Amino acid sequence: MRKHIKYIFIVIVTLSVSVSFAQKKKNDTINTGVIDVVKPYTPSISDAFKVKAIPFTEDDKAIQKKEIKYNIFSFPVASTFTPAKGKAATVEKAKPVKLFDNYATVGVGTYTTFLGEVYLNHAISRTESVGGYFSHHSSGGGIEGIQFDDNFSNTKLNANYSSQLRDLAWTVEAGFQNQIYNWYGVPTSQISQAQTDGIDVRHAFTNAHFGGDITFKDTYINSGSFFFRRFADNQGSGENRFIAKAKVDIPVNREEVSTDIIFHYLGGTFDRSYTINNKLKYGNFVIGIAPSYELKQDDLTVNLGASINYLNDRQTGDNKLFLYPNITATYRLVNDVLIAFGGIKGGLIQNSYHGFASENPFVSPTLFVVPTDEQYNAYVGLKGKLSSNMSYSFNGLYKADRNRALFRNNEITLMADQPYSYGNSYGIVYDDITTFGVAGELNVDVNRNFTLGIKAEYFTYNTDDEAEAWNLPDIVGSLFLDYQINKHWFAGANLIYTGERKDQFFLNDGVTVTSPFTVTLDSFFDANAHVGYHINDQISVFAKANNIANNQYQRWQNFPVQGIQFLAGATFKFDF
Repeated sequence: MRKHIKYIFIVIVTLSVSVSFAQKKKNDTINTGVIDVVKPYTPSISDAFKVKAIPFTEDDKAIQKKEIKYNIFSFPVASTFTPAKGKAATVEKAKPVKLFDNYATVGVGTYTTFLGEVYLNHAISRTESVGGYFSHHSSGGGIEGIQFDDNFSNTKLNANYSSQLRDLAWTVEAGFQNQIYNWYGVPTSQISQAQTDGIDVRHAFTNAHFGGDITFKDTYINSGSFFFRRFADNQGSGENRFIAKAKVDIPVNREEVSTDIIFHYLGGTFDRSYTINNKLKYGNFVIGIAPSYELKQDDLTVNLGASINYLNDRQTGDNKLFLYPNITATYRLVNDVLIAFGGIKGGLIQNSYHGFASENPFVSPTLFVVPTDEQYNAYVGLKGKLSSNMSYSFNGLYKADRNRALFRNNEITLMADQPYSYGNSYGIVYDDITTFGVAGELNVDVNRNFTLGIKAEYFTYNTDDEAEAWNLPDIVGSLFLDYQINKHWFAGANLIYTGERKDQFFLNDGVTVTSPFTVTLDSFFDANAHVGYHINDQISVFAKANNIANNQYQRWQNFPVQGIQFLAGATFKFDF
C-alpha cells in the first residue's frame, strides 16, 4: 500500500506544476506570425481500449469460490398404484317429448253442449303427405228468458294433400262447413205477435271451398295460390268467390322489386230485399298490383310500395281505379330494447255475405254488398323488450274509410214470411268514417312454463251520415295466461272486455212504427278458464269454464248469451 501512495503523491505534484506554468503563459503577450500549411490536416482517431467492468486486483485470489460437487444416491421403491383410464363426463339428458301426428278430442258440458275434433296427418313418402280435419261444436240452447229456439251447431270437414319437390312445393285442400243459428232475439214487445205468426227462426249456412298454393325456389315467380268458395243459406241466398294471387320479383336496374298480383271475383244473390219483394244481385271483380321495394341502412329499414286496384261493378257497369300507399318503416333506437315503427297503408276491401255472417250470424238474408274503400291507415308506435322475457308495443292510428260496413238492427215490419222482421236480425249500412285509436300490448314469458299477455285498444269514430258508428266498441281489451304447473298439470285463463256500443231500435205496435231511437249496449267482461292433466304422453283430460261471471250480456242487441258454462273432456294423441 505504501508503494501505491508514493506513486499517487508524485502524480499530484506534477499536475500542480503544470497548471501553474500554464497560467503564467496565459498572461504573456501573444506574438503574431505567419503559419504555412504544408498539407491538409487529416484527423485520425487512436485505437480505443475497453475498461473492464470489474477490475482485477491481487487480493481477488483470496476470495475465490470453491467448487462444490453434488452426488444423488437413488434406490428403487415398490408401488402398487395403477392410474385409472380417463373418460368424458356425461350429462343427463331429458327424455325427448314424443310428438304425434294425429289427435282426437271429445267433450260434453252444460246447455247440452257437445265438442268433438279429429285431426289426421299421414306421410305417404318423404315428399308427400295427406291430412284431414273434422270438428263439431253444438249446444241445445236453454238461455233464460228466451221464448224461441236458441240452439246452434257448427260442423267442419277438411282434407288436404301436399308435395315437397326439389324446386317447388305445392298443396291442395278442400272443405265443407254447415252452421245452424236462430234469430231468437225477438224484443219483448214483439214476442206475442211472433208466436202468433208461428215464425221459424232457424237460419242455416253451407260453405264449400277448394284451393291450393305453390311455392317456387330460385325463380322470379315466388309463389301462387287460388281459392274458390260457394256460400249459401236456407233462405235462397247464394254467393261465389274466387281469388287468384301471385308474387313475383321484377328486376329493375339490377334490383328486384317484389310485386303482388291479385284477381278477385265476388258475386251473389238474395231472394229479396228487406222491404221490397225483389231479388238482390251484386257482383264485381278486382284486378290489383302492389309493388314494393325494401331499403336497409344500418338500423333503418324502409319498405316503399303502392297498390293499384281496378274495380268493375258488373251490376252497374261502373269502372273505377284506386291508388293506395303502402309504406312502412322501422328504426332501432336502442338495439332490441327500443324500436320505432310506422307506416301508411290502404286497400280495397271486398265485403261479402260470408264475411258478414261469420262476424254476426244474426244478419238477415237481405244485404246490400259493396266493397269498402280504405283510403289510408296511418300508424306510428314503439316496440321492444324491457328484459329478456318481457316485450311491449304501443301505437296510435288514424284511418279514413269510405263505405265502411256497419251492423245495425233491422226495423220491425212484422212480415210472417220473413222470420227475421220482428226486430231480431241485423242489416248493413255504409258510411264514410274516420277512426282515431291507440293501442298497447305487453307480453311476459316468466319462464318456459308460464306466459302472460295483456292488450288494450281505445277508439273514437266520426261519421258523415249515420248518427253513430253502429255496434263499434270504444274499448277492447284482453288478458291471457298459460301455465304448465308440472309435468302433468296445466292451466290457463283469458279475460275479454268489450266497451259500450250504440245501436238503433224501432217500436211497432202493429199499427204505427215509431221513429228509431238510439240505445246503448252495456260493456261486458267474458272470463274463461281451463285446467288439464296429462295422464301420459298420449292421453289428457281437461275441464273448461266459460262466462265465469255468469253474465248474460248482449254482444248484439236482444241476443243475450248463455250464462256460466262447464265442459269436460279428453284428448287422445296417436300415430298410424
